[in-house]
Amino acid sequence: MDSEAVATERDPLPADEADPQERSRFAVRWPRAAGWWDEWRRTVLLAVGCTAALLLVSNFVVEPFEVPSGSMESTLRVGDRVLVDKLAYRFGGTPRRGDVIVFDGKDSFSTSGGTDYVKRVIGVGGDRVTCCDKQGRLMVNGHPIDEPYVHPGDQPSQVPFDIEVPQGRLWVMGDHRDDSRDSRDHLGDPGGGTVPVGKVIGRADWIAWPVGHWTRLRRPDDFAAVPAPAAASPGPSGTAAASASPSPAGRHG
Repeated sequence: MDSEAVATERDPLPADEADPQERSRFAVRWPRAAGWWDEWRRTVLLAVGCTAALLLVSNFVVEPFEVPSGSMESTLRVGDRVLVDKLAYRFGGTPRRGDVIVFDGKDSFSTSGGTDYVKRVIGVGGDRVTCCDKQGRLMVNGHPIDEPYVHPGDQPSQVPFDIEVPQGRLWVMGDHRDDSRDSRDHLGDPGGGTVPVGKVIGRADWIAWPVGHWTRLRRPDDFAAVPAPAAASPGPSGTAAASASPSPAGRHG
């Protein structure tokens, strides 16, 4: 008997020479299972990574806010989602006249926490904001402001006021002047209706939803012509020369 021939017959065939049916019983099913597990694991890791990235962006970079009222119409409508740049004022930047901002109104507009407002900055620290000139326009540091964003049919303000904005604070108003509870309605409160810069959450830069209202919120050009504020006049800063009348019913924050 040829013993070497018998030994050769007992050796397993190489995988590429084995019968296909034999390979399918032993060598195919486990790789398929392992491939499915790897694919599932990659999908889960990708989903977790995307969620973590979105949370980081939302908390520290850009956060969406839903507009709850008509106080900023026609610029912002009820239900609009605006994207707020939370880094706009973090590295040496400060809110500028004409910016649309979202801020925490606690201790200035609201006595309870968790209330965010969206308004337009009209005056910054040191500015004198008055209403109104002979044409009915707001004036900032003696410069009349043309406000094309004000809701059609509204006057710049039915409430006369004359205020010097304290340093580190902002005078803010809604674009729908007849339907906005803003700095004018808080003249008698601490801060004279102004908002601390430190309470600003960020600058609203884009309307992201609905798609048909997708718009970038730009700073109006007329604010660039406002001169620097003059030296503050004597008297307590942040108090109004003319008190506001009671706010009309139905005005929104």
